[in-house]
Amino acid sequence: MQFIQRRFLNIGCYQIGRSSESPIDFVVMDTVAGDKTGDTKVLQSTISRFACRILSDRNDVNNCRIYAAGFDSSRNIFLGEKATKWTENHEIDGLTTNGVLIMHPRGDFCGGSATCGPWRETSVGGAVFSLRESRSAQQKGLPCQAETNVLRDGTMIDLCGATLLWRSAEGLKNSPTKRDLEALVDELNAGRPQCPVGLNTLVIPRKLSSAHQDLNQPYVYLNCGHVQGEHSWGAEGSETGVRRCPMCLTAGPVVRVCMGIEPAFYVDSGPPTYAFNPCGHMASERTVKYWATVDIPHGTNGFHAICPFCAAPLQGSPGYVRLIFQDNLD
Repeated sequence: MQFIQRRFLNIGCYQIGRSSESPIDFVVMDTVAGDKTGDTKVLQSTISRFACRILSDRNDVNNCRIYAAGFDSSRNIFLGEKATKWTENHEIDGLTTNGVLIMHPRGDFCGGSATCGPWRETSVGGAVFSLRESRSAQQKGLPCQAETNVLRDGTMIDLCGATLLWRSAEGLKNSPTKRDLEALVDELNAGRPQCPVGLNTLVIPRKLSSAHQDLNQPYVYLNCGHVQGEHSWGAEGSETGVRRCPMCLTAGPVVRVCMGIEPAFYVDSGPPTYAFNPCGHMASERTVKYWATVDIPHGTNGFHAICPFCAAPLQGSPGYVRLIFQDNLD
């Protein structure tokens, strides 16, 4: 924890950005979608060196506010040359080059009742604006006087290259723990799910391994949801990757399934009965359906829903599938 100025006696200041300089508390790198294998280094980052700062009131744990930009080693606000700046009421304010966007969920994040709110942009002084026409446009958006930069459980922060999820201590108390999620996997495996083709027992993994030939690895047909093992039946062509499900004869892509094991992304503690399309990460029904409705900023003015566990853009409509296991047969 660092204090930027002596006048911050009861406020903790946490700085986030791409820079590795000492004033930065949390160094953030660009997010690469999909499985993180091989060289995933980004050649040119779009995240600001001093992207944002969060001020936490020590006397009120629920009062955490986010501000664009950050203090550099000279204790000056760092803004790029192309950043938008203006003067209002004899005070200088501004936006980072690519903006710091926030989205407060509507309703409680943990509990399954939350919905996606509108994306806004916060300024150096903490004011809230509507989005600019494009990510780095010079003209700032319209002021949103009724909205605030106070972070709440489930608030998302987009830094143009990485999207962060803010979780409160109270919210995490109501969320499943890693041990809870592992217990759900154990419960699924205790049902001894069977492959209806190979008639072998499948084992739900907690994380994907590099071994593609594991006979116990379950796969899901993304167009119908039937979970089976690896087999050569129903292949429409090795190049397209399309297979025909032996159970219902529905043709479509097939992907390995794996438990999404990060507790902070869950909105409830339900069983993992759904999977994201196309990555195959499993989670509870409410969790999958919530994230499928959250549009994450992408590029200069685009949005798309992603899997929170691997950041892969969701495909198809609705972007997920209900898993159909052949289990508990004894």
